[in-house]
Amino acid sequence: MTIMKQFLGAAATLALFAGPALADPALIYDLGGKFDKSFNEAAYGGAERWKAETGGSYKELEMQSEAQREQALRRLAETGANPIVMTGFAFGDVLNTVAPDYPDTKFAIIDMVVDQPNVRSVVFTEEQGSYLVGIMAAMASKTGTVGFIGGMDIPLIRKFGCGYAQGVVAANPGAKVIQNMTGTTPTAWNDPVKGAELTTSQVSQGADVIYAAAGGTGIGVLQAAADAGILSIGVDSNQNHLQPGHVLTSMLKRVDNAVFDAFSAGTEIETGINVMDLAAGGVGFAMDENNAALVTPEMLAAVEAASAKIISGEIVVHDYMSDNTCPVN
Repeated sequence: MTIMKQFLGAAATLALFAGPALADPALIYDLGGKFDKSFNEAAYGGAERWKAETGGSYKELEMQSEAQREQALRRLAETGANPIVMTGFAFGDVLNTVAPDYPDTKFAIIDMVVDQPNVRSVVFTEEQGSYLVGIMAAMASKTGTVGFIGGMDIPLIRKFGCGYAQGVVAANPGAKVIQNMTGTTPTAWNDPVKGAELTTSQVSQGADVIYAAAGGTGIGVLQAAADAGILSIGVDSNQNHLQPGHVLTSMLKRVDNAVFDAFSAGTEIETGINVMDLAAGGVGFAMDENNAALVTPEMLAAVEAASAKIISGEIVVHDYMSDNTCPVN
Protein backbone atom coordinates (compact mmCIF):
# COMPACT_ATOMS: atom_id res chain seq x y z
CA MET A 1 0.00 0.00 0.00
CA THR A 2 1.41 3.42 -0.95
CA ILE A 3 1.89 6.28 1.47
CA MET A 4 -0.91 8.16 -0.30
CA LYS A 5 -3.29 5.26 0.24
CA GLN A 6 -2.24 4.88 3.84
CA PHE A 7 -3.14 8.49 4.44
CA LEU A 8 -6.32 8.80 2.43
CA GLY A 9 -7.69 5.29 2.27
CA ALA A 10 -8.52 3.58 -0.97
CA ALA A 11 -11.90 5.23 -1.49
CA ALA A 12 -10.59 8.71 -0.85
CA THR A 13 -7.65 8.10 -3.18
CA LEU A 14 -10.01 7.19 -5.97
CA ALA A 15 -12.02 10.33 -5.26
CA LEU A 16 -8.90 12.46 -5.46
CA PHE A 17 -7.77 11.21 -8.82
CA ALA A 18 -11.06 10.33 -10.53
CA GLY A 19 -11.82 12.24 -13.71
CA PRO A 20 -9.62 14.31 -15.99
CA ALA A 21 -10.55 17.75 -14.64
CA LEU A 22 -7.87 19.40 -12.55
CA ALA A 23 -10.20 22.08 -11.20
CA ASP A 24 -12.78 19.90 -9.50
CA PRO A 25 -13.91 21.39 -6.21
CA ALA A 26 -13.14 19.48 -3.02
CA LEU A 27 -14.79 19.02 0.35
CA ILE A 28 -13.05 17.99 3.59
CA TYR A 29 -15.29 16.78 6.41
CA ASP A 30 -14.46 17.42 10.02
CA LEU A 31 -14.10 14.72 12.65
CA GLY A 32 -17.36 12.90 13.29
CA GLY A 33 -17.66 11.50 9.78
CA LYS A 34 -19.49 12.32 6.57
CA PHE A 35 -22.66 10.53 7.66
CA ASP A 36 -23.06 12.08 11.12
CA LYS A 37 -26.72 12.92 10.36
CA SER A 38 -25.87 16.51 11.25
CA PHE A 39 -23.15 19.05 10.37
CA ASN A 40 -20.92 17.02 8.05
CA GLU A 41 -23.85 15.33 6.37
CA ALA A 42 -25.38 18.73 5.63
CA ALA A 43 -22.15 19.65 3.84
CA TYR A 44 -22.27 16.38 1.90
CA GLY A 45 -25.87 17.13 0.91
CA GLY A 46 -24.82 20.45 -0.58
CA ALA A 47 -22.02 18.85 -2.57
CA GLU A 48 -24.34 16.13 -3.86
CA ARG A 49 -26.97 18.71 -4.85
CA TRP A 50 -24.33 20.59 -6.83
CA LYS A 51 -23.23 17.34 -8.48
CA ALA A 52 -26.81 16.41 -9.40
CA GLU A 53 -27.64 19.83 -10.80
CA THR A 54 -24.43 20.40 -12.75
CA GLY A 55 -23.22 16.91 -13.62
CA GLY A 56 -19.86 17.89 -12.18
CA SER A 57 -17.56 15.85 -9.97
CA TYR A 58 -15.83 16.70 -6.75
CA LYS A 59 -13.19 15.31 -4.45
CA GLU A 60 -13.83 14.55 -0.80
CA LEU A 61 -11.94 13.52 2.32
CA GLU A 62 -13.01 12.40 5.76
CA MET A 63 -10.71 13.40 8.60
CA GLN A 64 -9.47 10.56 10.77
CA SER A 65 -7.34 12.58 13.18
CA GLU A 66 -6.30 16.13 14.02
CA ALA A 67 -2.84 15.44 12.63
CA GLN A 68 -4.17 15.05 9.08
CA ARG A 69 -5.57 18.55 8.62
CA GLU A 70 -2.56 20.30 7.08
CA GLN A 71 -1.50 17.31 5.00
CA ALA A 72 -5.03 16.94 3.62
CA LEU A 73 -5.23 20.59 2.59
CA ARG A 74 -1.84 20.56 0.92
CA ARG A 75 -2.42 17.33 -0.97
CA LEU A 76 -5.77 18.51 -2.30
CA ALA A 77 -4.28 21.83 -3.37
CA GLU A 78 -1.45 20.04 -5.14
CA THR A 79 -3.90 17.87 -7.10
CA GLY A 80 -5.45 21.05 -8.51
CA ALA A 81 -8.70 20.98 -6.53
CA ASN A 82 -10.27 24.43 -6.62
CA PRO A 83 -12.07 25.64 -4.58
CA ILE A 84 -11.40 23.55 -1.47
CA VAL A 85 -14.17 23.71 1.14
CA MET A 86 -13.66 22.55 4.72
CA THR A 87 -16.19 22.10 7.50
CA GLY A 88 -15.39 23.21 11.01
CA PHE A 89 -13.61 25.87 13.04
CA ALA A 90 -10.72 23.50 13.78
CA PHE A 91 -9.30 24.04 10.29
CA GLY A 92 -8.73 27.72 11.04
CA ASP A 93 -5.10 27.76 12.15
CA VAL A 94 -4.04 25.23 9.54
CA LEU A 95 -5.75 27.10 6.72
CA ASN A 96 -4.13 30.35 7.83
CA THR A 97 -0.78 28.61 7.35
CA VAL A 98 -1.56 26.77 4.11
CA ALA A 99 -3.55 29.35 2.11
CA PRO A 100 -0.61 31.71 1.43
CA ASP A 101 1.36 28.83 -0.09
CA TYR A 102 -1.32 28.30 -2.75
CA PRO A 103 -2.33 31.82 -3.85
CA ASP A 104 -4.07 30.55 -6.99
CA THR A 105 -6.28 28.14 -5.03
CA LYS A 106 -9.50 29.39 -3.45
CA PHE A 107 -10.53 28.01 -0.06
CA ALA A 108 -13.78 28.22 1.89
CA ILE A 109 -14.01 27.49 5.59
CA ILE A 110 -17.26 27.03 7.47
CA ASP A 111 -17.56 28.28 11.06
CA MET A 112 -14.31 30.23 11.26
CA VAL A 113 -12.90 33.51 9.97
CA VAL A 114 -9.50 33.26 8.26
CA ASP A 115 -8.16 36.56 7.00
CA GLN A 116 -6.39 35.57 3.79
CA PRO A 117 -7.02 36.99 0.30
CA ASN A 118 -7.91 33.60 -1.19
CA VAL A 119 -10.28 32.46 1.59
CA ARG A 120 -14.04 32.72 1.98
CA SER A 121 -15.04 32.55 5.64
CA VAL A 122 -18.63 31.37 6.08
CA VAL A 123 -20.22 32.07 9.45
CA PHE A 124 -23.78 31.54 10.64
CA THR A 125 -26.02 33.30 13.15
CA GLU A 126 -26.73 30.10 15.07
CA GLU A 127 -28.05 32.14 17.98
CA GLN A 128 -30.98 33.32 15.85
CA GLY A 129 -32.10 29.86 14.79
CA SER A 130 -31.57 28.54 18.31
CA TYR A 131 -33.72 31.36 19.70
CA LEU A 132 -36.60 30.23 17.50
CA VAL A 133 -36.41 26.58 18.57
CA GLY A 134 -36.08 27.79 22.16
CA ILE A 135 -39.47 29.45 21.84
CA MET A 136 -40.92 26.20 20.55
CA ALA A 137 -39.30 24.20 23.37
CA ALA A 138 -40.74 26.47 26.05
CA MET A 139 -44.20 26.30 24.53
CA ALA A 140 -44.08 22.50 24.18
CA SER A 141 -42.73 21.85 27.68
CA LYS A 142 -45.17 20.65 30.31
CA THR A 143 -42.68 20.79 33.19
CA GLY A 144 -41.21 24.21 32.57
CA THR A 145 -37.75 22.64 32.41
CA VAL A 146 -35.92 22.12 29.14
CA GLY A 147 -32.42 20.98 28.29
CA PHE A 148 -29.49 21.68 25.98
CA ILE A 149 -26.68 19.21 25.22
CA GLY A 150 -23.68 20.52 23.32
CA GLY A 151 -20.79 18.65 21.79
CA MET A 152 -17.29 20.00 22.31
CA ASP A 153 -17.23 22.79 24.88
CA ILE A 154 -16.23 25.72 22.68
CA PRO A 155 -17.64 29.24 22.30
CA LEU A 156 -19.41 28.30 19.06
CA ILE A 157 -21.52 25.66 20.80
CA ARG A 158 -22.11 27.93 23.78
CA LYS A 159 -23.52 30.30 21.16
CA PHE A 160 -26.18 27.73 20.27
CA GLY A 161 -27.03 27.18 23.93
CA CYS A 162 -27.22 30.87 24.76
CA GLY A 163 -29.52 31.66 21.84
CA TYR A 164 -31.72 28.72 22.81
CA ALA A 165 -31.96 29.87 26.43
CA GLN A 166 -32.90 33.37 25.31
CA GLY A 167 -35.75 31.98 23.20
CA VAL A 168 -36.94 29.76 26.05
CA VAL A 169 -37.21 32.59 28.57
CA ALA A 170 -38.74 34.92 26.00
CA ALA A 171 -41.64 32.47 25.71
CA ASN A 172 -41.68 31.49 29.41
CA PRO A 173 -39.75 33.79 31.78
CA GLY A 174 -40.08 31.23 34.57
CA ALA A 175 -38.60 28.34 32.62
CA LYS A 176 -35.46 26.49 33.70
CA VAL A 177 -32.77 25.59 31.14
CA ILE A 178 -30.31 22.78 31.98
CA GLN A 179 -27.13 22.85 29.90
CA ASN A 180 -24.42 20.19 29.57
CA MET A 181 -21.47 19.78 27.23
CA THR A 182 -20.28 16.37 26.11
CA GLY A 183 -16.54 16.98 26.40
CA THR A 184 -13.55 19.19 25.71
CA THR A 185 -11.92 17.29 22.83
CA PRO A 186 -13.07 16.53 19.26
CA THR A 187 -14.30 13.08 20.37
CA ALA A 188 -17.26 14.96 21.87
CA TRP A 189 -18.74 15.19 18.37
CA ASN A 190 -19.12 11.44 18.02
CA ASP A 191 -20.12 9.96 21.39
CA PRO A 192 -23.80 8.97 21.22
CA VAL A 193 -23.46 6.89 24.40
CA LYS A 194 -22.40 9.96 26.39
CA GLY A 195 -25.18 11.92 24.70
CA ALA A 196 -27.72 9.37 25.90
CA GLU A 197 -26.30 9.46 29.42
CA LEU A 198 -26.57 13.25 29.59
CA THR A 199 -30.12 13.05 28.28
CA THR A 200 -31.10 10.57 30.98
CA SER A 201 -29.59 12.88 33.59
CA GLN A 202 -31.49 15.89 32.32
CA VAL A 203 -34.75 13.93 32.20
CA SER A 204 -34.20 13.00 35.86
CA GLN A 205 -34.02 16.74 36.58
CA GLY A 206 -37.37 17.37 34.93
CA ALA A 207 -36.40 18.27 31.37
CA ASP A 208 -39.05 17.23 28.87
CA VAL A 209 -37.62 18.94 25.74
CA ILE A 210 -33.89 18.63 24.98
CA TYR A 211 -31.98 20.41 22.20
CA ALA A 212 -28.84 18.66 20.94
CA ALA A 213 -26.07 20.61 19.20
CA ALA A 214 -23.46 17.89 19.26
CA GLY A 215 -22.91 16.38 15.82
CA GLY A 216 -23.02 12.56 15.89
CA THR A 217 -23.39 12.63 19.67
CA GLY A 218 -26.83 14.11 19.14
CA ILE A 219 -28.05 10.82 17.67
CA GLY A 220 -27.79 9.36 21.17
CA VAL A 221 -29.67 12.35 22.59
CA LEU A 222 -32.55 11.95 20.17
CA GLN A 223 -32.75 8.19 20.79
CA ALA A 224 -32.65 8.53 24.59
CA ALA A 225 -35.25 11.29 24.53
CA ALA A 226 -37.60 9.12 22.46
CA ASP A 227 -37.03 6.18 24.80
CA ALA A 228 -37.90 8.40 27.76
CA GLY A 229 -41.07 9.63 26.09
CA ILE A 230 -39.96 13.26 25.87
CA LEU A 231 -39.26 15.59 22.96
CA SER A 232 -35.92 16.46 21.41
CA ILE A 233 -34.73 19.11 18.98
CA GLY A 234 -32.26 18.27 16.22
CA VAL A 235 -29.59 20.47 14.69
CA ASP A 236 -27.89 21.47 11.42
CA SER A 237 -29.67 18.95 9.16
CA ASN A 238 -33.39 18.19 9.38
CA GLN A 239 -33.33 15.36 11.93
CA ASN A 240 -37.10 15.12 12.41
CA HIS A 241 -37.20 11.77 10.62
CA LEU A 242 -34.71 10.11 12.95
CA GLN A 243 -37.30 9.74 15.72
CA PRO A 244 -40.64 10.57 14.05
CA GLY A 245 -43.16 12.01 16.45
CA HIS A 246 -40.51 12.64 19.11
CA VAL A 247 -38.41 15.39 17.48
CA LEU A 248 -40.20 18.69 18.01
CA THR A 249 -38.18 20.36 15.26
CA SER A 250 -34.60 20.78 14.05
CA MET A 251 -32.61 24.00 14.03
CA LEU A 252 -31.49 24.19 10.44
CA LYS A 253 -28.02 25.50 9.75
CA ARG A 254 -27.73 25.62 5.99
CA VAL A 255 -24.23 24.26 5.66
CA ASP A 256 -25.53 22.57 2.51
CA ASN A 257 -26.16 25.97 0.93
CA ALA A 258 -22.69 27.17 1.91
CA VAL A 259 -21.07 24.22 0.14
CA PHE A 260 -23.42 24.40 -2.85
CA ASP A 261 -22.73 28.12 -3.31
CA ALA A 262 -18.96 27.65 -3.05
CA PHE A 263 -18.92 24.80 -5.54
CA SER A 264 -21.21 26.73 -7.90
CA ALA A 265 -18.94 29.78 -7.84
CA GLY A 266 -15.91 27.62 -8.54
CA THR A 267 -12.63 29.47 -8.99
CA GLU A 268 -14.58 32.75 -9.14
CA ILE A 269 -15.76 32.32 -5.54
CA GLU A 270 -15.94 35.62 -3.70
CA THR A 271 -13.55 35.70 -0.77
CA GLY A 272 -13.94 37.51 2.54
CA ILE A 273 -16.55 37.01 5.24
CA ASN A 274 -19.93 35.57 4.24
CA VAL A 275 -22.57 35.84 6.98
CA MET A 276 -25.50 33.42 6.61
CA ASP A 277 -28.15 34.80 8.96
CA LEU A 278 -31.89 34.36 9.37
CA ALA A 279 -32.67 37.03 6.77
CA ALA A 280 -30.47 35.24 4.23
CA GLY A 281 -32.02 31.84 4.98
CA GLY A 282 -28.83 30.65 6.65
CA VAL A 283 -30.66 29.38 9.74
CA GLY A 284 -34.23 28.37 10.52
CA PHE A 285 -36.34 25.49 11.80
CA ALA A 286 -37.69 22.36 10.17
CA MET A 287 -41.32 21.50 9.56
CA ASP A 288 -42.43 18.30 7.82
CA GLU A 289 -44.77 15.34 8.18
CA ASN A 290 -42.70 13.94 11.03
CA ASN A 291 -43.33 16.83 13.42
CA ALA A 292 -46.50 18.45 12.07
CA ALA A 293 -48.62 16.97 14.86
CA LEU A 294 -46.22 18.25 17.54
CA VAL A 295 -46.15 21.91 16.51
CA THR A 296 -49.28 23.87 17.36
CA PRO A 297 -50.57 26.87 15.37
CA GLU A 298 -49.68 28.98 18.40
CA MET A 299 -46.06 27.83 18.25
CA LEU A 300 -45.83 28.59 14.55
CA ALA A 301 -47.35 32.02 15.06
CA ALA A 302 -44.89 32.77 17.85
CA VAL A 303 -41.78 31.75 15.90
CA GLU A 304 -42.94 33.48 12.75
CA ALA A 305 -43.52 36.70 14.71
CA ALA A 306 -40.10 36.37 16.36
CA SER A 307 -38.47 35.68 12.99
CA ALA A 308 -39.91 38.89 11.55
CA LYS A 309 -38.70 40.88 14.54
CA ILE A 310 -35.19 39.40 14.36
CA ILE A 311 -34.96 40.21 10.67
CA SER A 312 -36.22 43.77 11.23
CA GLY A 313 -33.84 44.29 14.14
CA GLU A 314 -36.58 44.69 16.74
CA ILE A 315 -35.27 41.57 18.49
CA VAL A 316 -31.49 41.31 18.79
CA VAL A 317 -30.39 37.88 19.95
CA HIS A 318 -27.18 38.08 21.93
CA ASP A 319 -24.19 36.48 20.20
CA TYR A 320 -22.10 34.57 22.76
CA MET A 321 -19.09 34.78 20.46
CA SER A 322 -19.04 38.56 20.83
CA ASP A 323 -18.01 38.54 24.49
CA ASN A 324 -18.38 34.96 25.77
CA THR A 325 -21.21 35.85 28.10
CA CYS A 326 -24.89 35.03 28.02
CA PRO A 327 -27.65 37.23 29.47
CA VAL A 328 -29.64 34.13 30.39
CA ASN A 329 -28.27 31.48 32.76
